[in-house]
Amino acid sequence: MITLRALGIALGLLLTAPVLAMDTSAGNVQAFIDRMVEEHGFERDALTATLAAAERKDKILEAISRPAEKTLTWGEYRDIFITPKRIDAGAEFWREHEPELTEVAESTGVPMEILVGIIGVETYFGRITGNYRVLDALSTLAFHYPKRSSFFTGELEEFLLLVRTEELDATVPTGSYAGAMGRPQFMPSSYRAYAVDATGDGKRDIWNNWSDVAGSIANYFLAHKWQPGEDVAAQASLADRFQGPVAAAGLKPNATVESLSEDGVVFATDLPLDSATRLIELEGHGGTEHWVGFRNFFVITRYNRSVMYALAVHQLGQAIAGKVNTDAQTAAR
Repeated sequence: MITLRALGIALGLLLTAPVLAMDTSAGNVQAFIDRMVEEHGFERDALTATLAAAERKDKILEAISRPAEKTLTWGEYRDIFITPKRIDAGAEFWREHEPELTEVAESTGVPMEILVGIIGVETYFGRITGNYRVLDALSTLAFHYPKRSSFFTGELEEFLLLVRTEELDATVPTGSYAGAMGRPQFMPSSYRAYAVDATGDGKRDIWNNWSDVAGSIANYFLAHKWQPGEDVAAQASLADRFQGPVAAAGLKPNATVESLSEDGVVFATDLPLDSATRLIELEGHGGTEHWVGFRNFFVITRYNRSVMYALAVHQLGQAIAGKVNTDAQTAAR
């Protein structure tokens, strides 16, 4: 039997565990410093001091090895994001920020339900933005996660360039265990490429300014060829003449509206027959579900490379839009 005293001792040991400071003498860290000095003109001692301030976090390594998109069924994944509480919170957020959201949606063609769906899935409308220091997350993954070291080394490079350009303290920004930052959860490379100053105040503030947040998400979507006014996805059924099997889940269209229809996939859309599509098969609580993703669906997967993520964004946004509309009709009676 575990006693309170034993629990107290264990907790004390946990709280007093030594901090795992980044080893700036390690070969891969030294190689990174060399490149940043040579290619970007960083001052060696200052950069070494910055990286020495980073901490290796084993929790980050544990989290990156079991992302929800790879461990849950669609039914389990959907239960996280499509809930009455999150829909209510989204409707409240919509009404509170409707002027900013409307301005961005009308100027870009990226609809409000998609903007709100992204913010709702990523950060619960700004409530959960991550409490890991970005410097810790990216350094840990760049230097201690060989499987994706190249990607995270590149993001660490982008982050250090970002904080230099934006005149930030590298030890201050916080985000997810993977280094995604702010309310839209942009990786540093996405911030540098797609974040916008929607209010014209000279800052691209994705932490506190909702206009900048919405504008930056919309700019990301436009850069990845979002098509205003086009469908995102449609639920489908398979006719008896469907030969199957359904192709493995992928992140690019591999068919057209016409070819899927000819194969016996039944779905509704007003898109032209030659529009790009893909048939998607997911396991919901009620059994196998079939969906057809259109071009805009796969634009959403560029934000997070998962068909479950894209469908959650789509469904949450639609549910919130429906809630806002229903509440408005009720209030008008």
